[in-house]
Amino acid sequence: MALLEIKDLTVSYGMIAALKGISFEVEKGEIVALIGANGAGKTTTLHTISGLLKPKSGQILYKGNDISKVPGHKIVQMGMAHVPEGRRVFPDMTVAQNLSMGAYTRRNKKEIADNLANVYEQFPRLCERQNQLAGTLSGGEQQMLAMGRALMSQPEIILMDEPSMGLSPLLVNEIFSIIEKVHQNGVTVLLVEQNAKKALSIADRAYVLETGNVIMEGKASDLLNDEKIHKAYLGE
Repeated sequence: MALLEIKDLTVSYGMIAALKGISFEVEKGEIVALIGANGAGKTTTLHTISGLLKPKSGQILYKGNDISKVPGHKIVQMGMAHVPEGRRVFPDMTVAQNLSMGAYTRRNKKEIADNLANVYEQFPRLCERQNQLAGTLSGGEQQMLAMGRALMSQPEIILMDEPSMGLSPLLVNEIFSIIEKVHQNGVTVLLVEQNAKKALSIADRAYVLETGNVIMEGKASDLLNDEKIHKAYLGE
């Protein structure tokens, strides 16, 4: 049984169908990438999985349970975290306060403190800036904070939406190294990413979305070497 299974998922904004019956799955321990052009439905997919949007039809199975009608905060409690596009940190709160917000569904203070220590170990820059307002951080540091905040909920799977957006090439490499490290620490990753080459270079498998449909799927290494993918998404 897959950790996360999407079956015939349809999502509409009014009369406009954003997702047209897509299906895919994520096995425990994988990095799975969703790639595609702007407007393909990638962000809508993540928002629907994490409970921010309700599907018109279809199923979202997490550990075999249909969560398509479960509220977002309960989905977090079940072991799923979402790092949204644009980071969405709380700008007027400190780094430490932002991280504590990531643990809002948890009650064990010792576990939360241990988790915080682990996040600071993974993100030394956040430790250095723990008393700094999040709004004053650089784009790369805000992305690290959004990832650290998600990890504070102790997720089994983390959904990441465009983590490299707006970052310099050097920072993009750093963020992708962190994603790999998070994965090595036992967290399954579903990654939406405009930088298809980078996403495919770290993923196990990938799905290609186009206008709300899955048009291609396979091993990430195979898609990375596919001529059609190169022309359409890698600019080569």
